[in-house]
Order: sequence, then C-alpha cells, then structure tokens
Amino acid sequence: MAFGIKREELQAWKRKVEAGEIAFLTHYWIDERFPDSRTVTKVGCADIDKLRHWCRSYGLNPRYIHLRDRYPHFDLLGAEQVRILQAEGLQTHIDRFRLDSSSS
Repeated sequence: MAFGIKREELQAWKRKVEAGEIAFLTHYWIDERFPDSRTVTKVGCADIDKLRHWCRSYGLNPRYIHLRDRYPHFDLLGAEQVRILQAEGLQTHIDRFRLDSSSS
C-alpha cells in the first residue's frame, strides 16, 4: 500500500515514465514481505532498454524490473535506496521521507 504522495506527483511520474524518461517516485509503503522497509522509490521508464541500462549502471539486476502495464519500474529499498537517491541528486526525497543509510 502506497501513501504520503499527492495525486499530482503520481501523475507527473507517470507522464515522465510514458515519455521514456527515468523517473523517481518515493513514497511511504507497507508490505509484509519487507517488514523493515517503510519507504520505496520506484524508478520507472517505459523505454525498457534505457531502464535496464540504468539498473546496470548502479549494479542492479534488471531481472527485477516490474513490467507493469505502461509503467515498468524498479523498486529501491533500504540503504540501496538512499545510496542511489544521493547519487541521483535527489536529496529532497531523502529529506522529505527522513531517510538515512540506517533506516528507510
């Protein structure tokens, strides 16, 4: 279950994904499969080859891309989430959701 984002943020992410851009959407999240994670960042791009290349550039396995309708994405969790948000210059996501390398 996702929460903590506005409809406008979700719509902007979807537009970027559909346009073939690498797009980031961080939100609060509850999933019993990942009890230690309270947030997720969805990195989406409709250009699957571009998204695969992006994954590889961070040492991530593209096999874990979720091929969902028009919004394929890779889920970032935990320390990996923080590391990549920092590398992408997305400190606003880290600050807004109070992420650090020890908790997310």
